[in-house]
Amino acid sequence: MKLGTLHPKLKSAVVKVAAGLATAAIGLGLAGCGSDTAGTITLDFFQFKSEAADWFTEKAREFESTHPTIKINVNNSSDPATDLRTRLVKDREPDVITINGDINFGFLAEAGVFHDFTDDEIVDELNPGMVEIAKALVQTTDAERKRLYAIPYAGNASGYIINVDLWEEAGEDPYNPPQTYSEFIELLDRFKAQGITPVLASTAEPWTLQAPLSSLNSTLVPETRYTDLREGTTTFAELWTPVSDQLVDIYQNYVQSNPGITYQQATQDFANGKAAILPLGTYAIPQVRLVNNDMNLTFAQMPATDDADEQLLTAGDDVLLTIGAHTAHYNEARMFVDFLMEDDNVRDYSAAQSAFSPYRDTYVGDPALAGVLDFYQSGRLTDFCDHYVPASINIAGFLQSLISSGDTDAFVDSMQAEYDKVQARNFRT
Repeated sequence: MKLGTLHPKLKSAVVKVAAGLATAAIGLGLAGCGSDTAGTITLDFFQFKSEAADWFTEKAREFESTHPTIKINVNNSSDPATDLRTRLVKDREPDVITINGDINFGFLAEAGVFHDFTDDEIVDELNPGMVEIAKALVQTTDAERKRLYAIPYAGNASGYIINVDLWEEAGEDPYNPPQTYSEFIELLDRFKAQGITPVLASTAEPWTLQAPLSSLNSTLVPETRYTDLREGTTTFAELWTPVSDQLVDIYQNYVQSNPGITYQQATQDFANGKAAILPLGTYAIPQVRLVNNDMNLTFAQMPATDDADEQLLTAGDDVLLTIGAHTAHYNEARMFVDFLMEDDNVRDYSAAQSAFSPYRDTYVGDPALAGVLDFYQSGRLTDFCDHYVPASINIAGFLQSLISSGDTDAFVDSMQAEYDKVQARNFRT
């Protein structure tokens, strides 16, 4: 099919991922970019995660060494959402793809550009919670169409990083962190009373505020409520007011005197012992260790209610691995996917990126994550709440205004107004 005669749902998906850019379209007859040259097949591997670019390239070369008739063209993207959308529009669908488990993935998955793994034997080997997160992201209200369009490859979590030595100096047990929100606030008060900065903020980069938003809110608001939001039967005021009040309390009362620093500065300051807690996800641990490789760290779930049994770990499919739905070289692409899913490779990646493995018998690549491993193993997981908000909405900017002003009503009203605008433009399914 030519680009001039396009399926409307595919057009819609690209428009959504484009986040308000000009309308684009994806042809139904997309073909994989792999090519044949003198008996050698070349697979196009689109790789989104910049921190792991060298790792995936090394693995591609390792795969080639044992599969001499298959070559891997690795495309490490610095702007993956835009680059992948552009490739799809131009009929250059990759053969193998890594992609972040967020709303952009969900729109493209719903549009049918990724292989469907739902009934694949490999699903039986995967962590059920991570599989459900991937399915839930598919942007449709039809439960039957929320299928598995990518294999979870690596998980992450949002909560807070603990400076073990500082906690112990203050008489606190870093390996027995608070189990309820009231206990958490009492802990911050005790640090503050001893002249220790409880929480290290980095509001100069407001995206960092989305970490505690999700850490708290994903326990407070079930993922199903975002379907209600999309259908107009609930509002941000109803869903996000409690977490807004919590964020105002934390950021107005328990952060350092100058919270307007960058993410990089915050990780440096934390590595140098300037606070008890860094309220970011597991992804920040390698950055902290770049500054202080000997720092004694552990990671904790941020409790959101006063019922310990209600707490869920905010977790995400940090890396999803999939195959283009229209690849001309499925068998070869699957060989490469299966190679990446080998236990030795998954273990190596998990260690390199401080990640959770995707298997039922989930393990961690960094001992600092052991404190929350039971959440993964017992399936007490929930996705990041901002994964259900269109990327065109400036959540970070609204959060920055919230913690500065303390005006919860203005925050939820602004979120609702922007959400309604996006929904009015979007094709609904």
